[in-house]
Amino acid sequence: MTGWALDLGTTNSGVARWDEASGQPQLVELPAVCRRPEGSDPLEAPRLVPSAVHMIENPGLLDRIGTWRPIARRFFLGHTALIGRQALERNRDTAHPCFIPSFKPALAYESLRPLARVGRRGITARHAARAFLRELLREVKRTTGYRIRDLVVTSPVSAFETYRAEVQQILRRLGVRRLRFLDEPVAAALGYGLSLSRERLALVVDIGGGTMHVVLVRLSPRGAMAGEAQVLAKQARPLGGHAVDGWLLGSVCEEMGYPLLDCADDEDSRFWRRLMLAEACRVKEAVFFDETAVFRVTPPGLLDLSDRRRPGAGVVTMTRDRLTEILTERGFYRALEHCLEEIFDSGSARARVEDVEEVLMVGGSTLLPGVFGLLEKRFERRRLRAWQPFEAVAYGAASFAAEHMNQLDFIVHDYAFVTHHPKTGEVQHTVIVPRGTRFPTKPDLWKRQVVPTCALGEPETLFKLLICEVARSDGHERRFVWDASGDLHKVGGTDGGQKEVVVPLNEASPTLGYLDPPHQPGDRRPRLEIAFGVNSERWLVATVRDLLSGKALLDAESVVRLM
Repeated sequence: MTGWALDLGTTNSGVARWDEASGQPQLVELPAVCRRPEGSDPLEAPRLVPSAVHMIENPGLLDRIGTWRPIARRFFLGHTALIGRQALERNRDTAHPCFIPSFKPALAYESLRPLARVGRRGITARHAARAFLRELLREVKRTTGYRIRDLVVTSPVSAFETYRAEVQQILRRLGVRRLRFLDEPVAAALGYGLSLSRERLALVVDIGGGTMHVVLVRLSPRGAMAGEAQVLAKQARPLGGHAVDGWLLGSVCEEMGYPLLDCADDEDSRFWRRLMLAEACRVKEAVFFDETAVFRVTPPGLLDLSDRRRPGAGVVTMTRDRLTEILTERGFYRALEHCLEEIFDSGSARARVEDVEEVLMVGGSTLLPGVFGLLEKRFERRRLRAWQPFEAVAYGAASFAAEHMNQLDFIVHDYAFVTHHPKTGEVQHTVIVPRGTRFPTKPDLWKRQVVPTCALGEPETLFKLLICEVARSDGHERRFVWDASGDLHKVGGTDGGQKEVVVPLNEASPTLGYLDPPHQPGDRRPRLEIAFGVNSERWLVATVRDLLSGKALLDAESVVRLM
């Protein structure tokens, strides 16, 4: 196993490695601490580890010995904390003083700020990060048998050098001998399969649990080798999935007539709010894929503390449209639009929207309804890369760690044209560019002679072909896909997901040539010779020759741009 990488996130973290057997990066499965590996998770991100810490309150002798620096560099003895799902489950019923739900924001700016306490001792962001990373590396060693000594860690481009220094010091103390940092935009580009053998202008839209970041970067071969991106402009807002959960809970409470109890100090009220925020998160994620989901509300004051699993006493049906209304009312979409306006419309970036080649979407909150549509309207679908918002950064870091950065670009989905079965009329898709195709290709990557269908039983004058993007299930690998109307779908995954999602690309202009003389319905002889290829700019190019007249209807002309 080579190419170890860590994406240390505010809400979730992921450890990835390069797998030589498959020639691809993979997230490392850590069943003891990851998100609900066997639970009902509509997003299916079970291999991620929640970035939560519960410090051990009464460490034993072995636990204390394991913290000694000479020992910590060589061995993982005992425990210092519970992390990930274990930490969340330990604090499901009651939030303990030694529980830290998230430490990364404080580590970046106030590493010595106390976030929790064990007895009378304050636990700073630095202590929490050290405990989390120590237990994470320990779990990797226990699960895989490998002690990580060479590691690539991703870093936000907005992070101060103090953040990198903090992480570096912690990991050095934990025995990591070679440590490299990689800017997240570079990691995201590599994770989405982009070659950095030439200069590119990319926009990274990162919306996670706590923040919304929009960063315009110039990616270059030299910068990629150093793990750095040139930042041209950036904007941020303190909005993310956690804020949306609160808005959703507030809307439900208002509808049910229950007080939200924002400032309540008693433990029961705090527990109720925490329980309901978790329910809000579940419902929010459910309506990403389904039109409705049931929000189960346990009214404050009626909670049976002897049975924390008691279902809610009231229910509210939440719809995707209602969630979209809440996001609109609270200014979520406007905040994203403001970020884009500040970058492009103000001229501070000295770049135009048309100059952006790729828009890389990372962070689970980019799956919120309306986000893809907003970006698609401004940048066009062909530039958006959004199918693995949880994994892209970690995958890219593992590729960088293993020095697999110079592979040629490839096509991500299948591309096909639509035909109809001559007897049943059933829609069929003939693949002309299969996924995984490296480009540029020969102009005749796919070449056939075809007979016009004359579908209406009349002579055919116009030669039309509807080109479609076809996202298909690939074993257990889960991807997110948006259909033509902007609705989110999950293709593949552990529950099977959908088998495929088909999106028409040239519905407005499917004509590829004019037949003179027209083709007659009863004539079953091949009339056209068609060849398709992909050029260096990722455009599908078509060459069409009329076999009857000998005329070239198209000569390597661009039809649609592929992803």
